[in-house]
Order: sequence, then C-alpha cells, then structure tokens
Amino acid sequence: MSDCGERQWYVVYCKSQKEAYAQFHLQSKGLEVFFPRLLLPEASKKHKRIVPLFPNYLFVRLQIFSAEYFYAAWSPGVRRIVSFNGCPAPIDEQIIGFFMQQANQDGIIPARTNLKAGQEVRITGGPLDGLIGIMQEPPDARGRVRILLTLLNRQTNVEVPVQFIKSGWVASAPSGAI
Repeated sequence: MSDCGERQWYVVYCKSQKEAYAQFHLQSKGLEVFFPRLLLPEASKKHKRIVPLFPNYLFVRLQIFSAEYFYAAWSPGVRRIVSFNGCPAPIDEQIIGFFMQQANQDGIIPARTNLKAGQEVRITGGPLDGLIGIMQEPPDARGRVRILLTLLNRQTNVEVPVQFIKSGWVASAPSGAI
C-alpha cells in the first residue's frame, strides 16, 4: 500500500448522465479530474457524437485520508467512490496516463471504425446470425450499422448492432490535439 499522504487516482461513480456535472463540481473544489469521452464519426445529426468512454464513471486524483476525499464523495453528481470491501481502490497511474495520451486536453479521444461502406461483412449474432451482407453505412452513435442483405431474393436494408459484426469502434492513433 502506498503512502497515505500521496495523491492517487480513484474511480468515481456518478449519477446517470451527470459525469460532466460531477466533473465541474470536483474541479471547482480544486481536484484533478479526468473524464475520458469518445468522439464518434459523424453518422447522424440527431445523435450525440461525444459520448463517455466509461458511462457513469470518471477519475479523480486525491489524497485518500484527507478533506479531499469527502469533497469528492459528497460532490453534486457523485454517487460514490468505487471501493472494494469498504476500501477505496486506487487506479494505477500508468492506466490513467495511457488514456490521457490518447485524449486531447478536453479528455476527448477520437474514434474510428474499421468497417467501411461497401465492405462484405458476416453477422455473428442475433436472428440474422451467419448471413453475409454489404455494409451500407458505418456504425452510428447508437452502435448500429446498416447492412444490405439478400433475403427471399430481394435486397433489404437492415440495421444490426455493431457487436453482431466482427469489429467495432477502435481508438484512433494519438495525433496531439484535435
């Protein structure tokens, strides 16, 4: 276990869709906060392009046996600091460092998909398991892809969750600021 006076990263579990709200309040108390988000490729105007990388979670660096801990635990938007057997569990500095290297100064990580329009894909789950189709549109913010299938001698467009395709979202190579 590390020195009690040392600041470490901890995971904060936030109220539903209140990560940015909690981040604001934690930062206003002088705490270092990292809220990683994913910038999805433009697919639809009606869906958000920036989504939390870990919904309902963010990271805060604090001293565990100090007033900072109570500031964090009782901040608006925060449900609790993730603990195991009642003991807050620190996160390895290298893990947070890795995510920070991928992100810009606002904590946004650009994403790309390795699926391309016109690509032949195989559906690997759900009621269409095993069928082969042609990718019509890359994955959207809801994580669904549009595929052209030939069913009953007719071409039909279907939307399928990206997890039923052999690949999905991947982080882009870090290229500095966006």
